[in-house]
This record gives sequence, C-alpha cells and structure tokens, in this order.
Amino acid sequence: MAAATNKNCKILNILSDISLRRTMALRTYWTFVFLLITTGRSFAEDGHHEMEEFLKREHSLSKPYQGVGSSSSSHWELMGDAMVTTEQVRLTTDMQSKQGAVWSRIPCHLRDWELQVHFKIHGQGKKNLNGDGLGIWYTKERMQKGPVFGNQDLFTGLGVFVDTYPNEEKHLEAQKTRYTTRTQRIFPFVLAIVGNGSISYDHERDGRPTELGGCNAMVRNLKHDTFLFIRYVRRRLTIMIDIDGQHEWRDCLDIPGVRLPQGYYFGASAVTGDLSDNHDVISLKLYQLTVLRSETEEKEEEEEITLPSVDNMDLLKMGENEEGWSSIAMFFTILFSMLGCFLLIVVGLIVYSHWNENRRKRFY
Repeated sequence: MAAATNKNCKILNILSDISLRRTMALRTYWTFVFLLITTGRSFAEDGHHEMEEFLKREHSLSKPYQGVGSSSSSHWELMGDAMVTTEQVRLTTDMQSKQGAVWSRIPCHLRDWELQVHFKIHGQGKKNLNGDGLGIWYTKERMQKGPVFGNQDLFTGLGVFVDTYPNEEKHLEAQKTRYTTRTQRIFPFVLAIVGNGSISYDHERDGRPTELGGCNAMVRNLKHDTFLFIRYVRRRLTIMIDIDGQHEWRDCLDIPGVRLPQGYYFGASAVTGDLSDNHDVISLKLYQLTVLRSETEEKEEEEEITLPSVDNMDLLKMGENEEGWSSIAMFFTILFSMLGCFLLIVVGLIVYSHWNENRRKRFY
C-alpha cells in the first residue's frame, strides 16, 4: 500500500514538474514574441520619425516676456511702436501709420530648425479695409525699419508674410481691370520670399514676382488661436498653418532646394498705413531638429552656404508665368495650335497625293 502511494506521489511530482516546465516555456515564448513585436515597432517608429526636436529657449519668445523691451540682458529687443503686455507682444495697435518689431539678439547657428509662431491679427476694420500684415523673419540684418511689413527692403534671408491687404487687386480695380480666375487670390494670404540683398519686394503686386508660393489664410478676428509653422530641414522649406481651431496643421508651402546660411536672426514685424489692425505675437518657439542623414546627403551639404538662394527659382517663375496667362491668351494659344496642326495635316495629304500620283505614272 505504501509502495503504491509512493509511486503515485512520484507520478504526481513528475506531472507537476512537466506542467511547471511547460508553463515556463510558454512564458518564455510569449515574452520573446512580445519583445520581438516591441523591438520591431520601435524600429518602425524610428524609421518613420527620422528626427527629434529640442526647444531652444535662447531663441524663443513666450510669456511672461521677462525683460523684453526693458532689459539689455533679454534675448529679445523691441523696435518702433511695439509694446509688451501680459498677454502678447503687440507690434502695432489698431491705428494708422504704426510700425513695430521684435528681434532676437542671438544669431541662430542651427542647420535644421522649426519655428512655431502663435499670433493674432484683429481690429475694427471690415474685410479688405484693414492692413497691412505681419512678417516673420530669418535674416542677416536686424532692427532695420522699412516698407516690407515694417522691415527693410532688399533683405538677406527668409521672409514669411501674412499679408492682409490686396494691394494689386485694388490697383487693378483703379484701372478698371480684374483678375482672371487663374490669378485671383483670396486675402489674407501667406507667402514666402528668399532674398539675397538685391531682390526688391514689389509692394504694388503683393510680392508676386519674387514669391516662392503661398496659400490663403483667413486669420483676422478669430476667437480661437492661430499658428504658423516654418520648418527648414535638408534645405527644404515647409510652411503650414493652423487657423481653424482644430489643432491640425494644413499644408501651405513646400519647396526643396532652399539654401539659407547659418548665423542669421529671427524676428517679427508689422506695419499699418491708411488702414490698420492689431498685430500680436503671443509666442515664437524655435526647435532644433536632429535629423539622420546618409553619407551622400552629408557630402552634398558639406559646402558652406554664404548667400541665400533657391535652386529651382527659374522653374517657379516659369510656373508663375504660365499661371498668369489670361483666359483669352489661353484660347488663342489653343486655337492657333489646332490651326497649325490642321495645316500640317493638309500639307501632308497634298504632298502624299502628289507623290502617289507620280509613283503610279512610272508604271505606264
């Protein structure tokens, strides 16, 4: 009886040991599967998100704006009619003939960066009876008054403008002419220009001859926050806007081949003329982007950039000229092209008939 009991105990111990080992093996297997999935997901995320961002406080402007405009130790400096309040840096008030700016004192030596601008434009003026707009800058020069949204003309660097007044449209109306459906744009309008110190901003045409592109942005008198996003990575300029209160970025501009030197200054400016608006900057936040580059990309970007330029500017101008054709010009272009093709076909048929007739005469 005792022997049978011992035998049963041994069998139970063996079964228990087998069950324990099986449990441990299953646990090890599922742990391995979990680690494999996690590692694969991590690699996938790393492949998808090729860059990391770090806030650069010395190049950023945000509440409570400590020392801005009053202390020489501040990283930011005011110019003209700009003033600091508890809620914003007001570049201009809603009054005529005002001009103001805020500029960083520290040059930026980042190769890849991202600037997020929280701004507000509001006033008593009705649609198209307000002006003139806001400029965001990354330029060699700083603290220079001028006609380009409160900054100097012939600037060296990047200017991104929120233009709220259609100067060209009003000029055409005075001449009793109108935009075509292909060239008309809705204001306010966001656009970007890269200047090399010799390119003048065409105020009467709202910068069209030298712009890289842009998008319409209805930003005036909104109750929710409005944001502008400027990213410069791998010599590619990307601009997006968030103006609908949905916390979603909307594409505005994406241009490759943009060459911007390092060591320039960030700033914001605004101006009013006969028409006016409040132009407020709530924050300017600059992020350093850590970007993974291949050896080929590193070699391509080894050359130091000394003067701002755009590689494909001629193609952009060509596209602009094509878009600038009127509907009448397009009609006559198509008409003459069709007539030319028709004449070629007729001439070809005549030549062929003569050749065929001569060919048949040879057999008689």
